[in-house]
Amino acid sequence: MAAASDARKSQVRTVDRSERIRTYNFPENRLADHRVGFKSNNLDAVMNGDLDPVIGACIEADTKERLATLGD
Repeated sequence: MAAASDARKSQVRTVDRSERIRTYNFPENRLADHRVGFKSNNLDAVMNGDLDPVIGACIEADTKERLATLGD
């Protein structure tokens, strides 16, 4: 039973502030993607489907990460 309990605990996340992926701040019309350091003040446009800036930031971060691993 102890092993099963430990296995369950390892799968449950606390979702504290350090684990956030994105923050949507509607009163300030702000969007922040904490993984890639992207911030913008056009949350309304993103919610209406203009995802290009968000996707572009994710692609750029992924490309940088991949290039960094090539140098190793």
